[in-house]
Amino acid sequence: MEKNHGLLIVLSGPSGAGKGTICQELLRQMPDLRYSVSMTTRSPRPGEVEGIHYYFRPRQEFEAMLARNELLEWAEFCDNYYGTPLFAVEQAILDGRDVILEIDIQGAMQIKKRFPQGVFTFIIPPSLDVLSERIHKRGTETEEVIQKRLATAIQELEYVDEYDYVVINDEVLAAVEKLKSILVAEKCRVKRKPFVFKGEYK
Repeated sequence: MEKNHGLLIVLSGPSGAGKGTICQELLRQMPDLRYSVSMTTRSPRPGEVEGIHYYFRPRQEFEAMLARNELLEWAEFCDNYYGTPLFAVEQAILDGRDVILEIDIQGAMQIKKRFPQGVFTFIIPPSLDVLSERIHKRGTETEEVIQKRLATAIQELEYVDEYDYVVINDEVLAAVEKLKSILVAEKCRVKRKPFVFKGEYK
């Protein structure tokens, strides 16, 4: 019987929805799950390790990869490129390993065009009031920036129909259990099975 390929799980949602916390807990509970490492042209910051935090590449190499269509998604921010290299994701999936990718909505939509068989899950807070409270608790941004983030979140919620699943992050462990259930269900989908059942159980 042919080995099943792994899944690409794409998590996205508004800033403050708790994507990072959910992703960390899911990785803790599922040690075989691979975290997709992004590539960037910026210099490493103190403590950052190649292949763990980012793949650090010179701008020329990044642009060459873009020309060869070797990135699942990419964006330019503050004069630096950021993107998801295809090689790491593709190899893990072919090896039967599941890969999780936490990314913004624009990146997720790029990936959906390249890799529509991915599992696209939208993480949302229970309400905008809860989202506002979470962002305020960070204490890292001005009120003006927070209001802009909330306005952006309202716009981003309009993308929910582009996703396969939506998970309300009211409580992290409960949200993680829902994601684990989604992965089980996806692995049982007939279209993901590389074999036909003819004669299998006679």
